[in-house]
Amino acid sequence: QGAVLPPLSFLLSPFSHVLIERKPSHTFLTHYETNNRYEIKNSHGQRIYFATEDTALCTRLCYGSYRPFTMRIHDLKGQEVITLKRPLRCSSCCFPCCLQEIEIYAPSGIPIGYVTQTWHPCLPKFILQNENKKDILRIIGPYFVCNFCGNIEYKIKSLDGKNVVGKISKHSFGIQFPADIDVKMKAVILGMCFLLYTSNQAIRSNCKLRGNTWDKAMNQTLSSH
Repeated sequence: QGAVLPPLSFLLSPFSHVLIERKPSHTFLTHYETNNRYEIKNSHGQRIYFATEDTALCTRLCYGSYRPFTMRIHDLKGQEVITLKRPLRCSSCCFPCCLQEIEIYAPSGIPIGYVTQTWHPCLPKFILQNENKKDILRIIGPYFVCNFCGNIEYKIKSLDGKNVVGKISKHSFGIQFPADIDVKMKAVILGMCFLLYTSNQAIRSNCKLRGNTWDKAMNQTLSSH
């Protein structure tokens, strides 16, 4: 029996674009990283969903941006409509055991679809699957994601990779859905966007750390001359 998603069908079907906006955290008050909160908006900036991370404090402290999480997406009435589950993964592309994935479920626990990363030494590549783990679409990102100012686009392509049918952009984490796509696959693409957001948080942290290490090394070298 397939997953039944009437609230999702009603709200997502009319939209070809959605935006995901992270809400400010209270880390500066508690000195600990808090669960992330997001708003999902249509192209007019109207909120249609909100999402809340459900992760224990010890998990956030131990694993940081690499942590496993459960993300619960609710409609404006507070009814849960989608559940996202990401297992623990680091962000190294050099080892196939570190590949990213996320699972998308209906609130009843029935699978909607899956996103799995496929190994590539340079490019972030993902396969989007339906509830039966049948490959439906693929997503390919850019060579370099340590880009703090510019926009980054992940192209949603047909399974054979020949046609670009949509995209996910880093700017406001906007999604351009493929035309005439099944509403369940829209939910899977939405899950993919959250996976990219959390994965990019970890990558940005690594880039900043490497940049700081490089700056310190250069300063020490210059001061010794």
